[in-house]
Amino acid sequence: MELEKLLMIGAGGQGKVVIDAIRAAKIPFQIIIADEDKGKNGHVISGQRIIAPVTDALLVGAMAFHVAVGHNASRERITSELEKCGIANTAIVHFRACVSETAQILCGVFVAAHAVIAPDARLERGCIVNHGAIIDHDCVVGEFSHIAPNVTLGGGVKVGRRVLIGAGANILPGVSINDDCVVGAGAVVLNDLGTGTVHVGVPARKTDK
Repeated sequence: MELEKLLMIGAGGQGKVVIDAIRAAKIPFQIIIADEDKGKNGHVISGQRIIAPVTDALLVGAMAFHVAVGHNASRERITSELEKCGIANTAIVHFRACVSETAQILCGVFVAAHAVIAPDARLERGCIVNHGAIIDHDCVVGEFSHIAPNVTLGGGVKVGRRVLIGAGANILPGVSINDDCVVGAGAVVLNDLGTGTVHVGVPARKTDK
């Protein structure tokens, strides 16, 4: 039986992580790797040849896709373009992630190894939860946000769209982080954060950098 073709967009570091998750779980996909950078055409990532640009890769007839691009706005744009083509946007969850049966994982989400998705947490379209991150009970991670390795979101945290939370940051229970925020690596967030702001340090403080 011919395997279903999965078109994976992104031939960088996030792409390597997603390929590893698919292979580790023995998900029955034939992976087609594509990238927007024409200069990568014919190069190899994780033992597989890259097709570039993405429009060329669409000719293979894939029925599903996953965007493995770490940059939030780029991931959102590429996802929206491919959804218009009528291809299914597929979530990928590493088999070593711990996901509650009451958690909700929407289309296009990626969950890496050793992440914890607790009861009644919700991961919205196209977000990334990286290695070892903890998304505690009743959290919401908004569309196209990126939760870096070893981040902890306490219970009931609400994360908006296109938020980047840096490696090892801690967000206290009940905090809301609005759209397009950036939280620096190792920061400890005690209070709600406004739209489009950048916060660093312990405790986290707003910065213009």
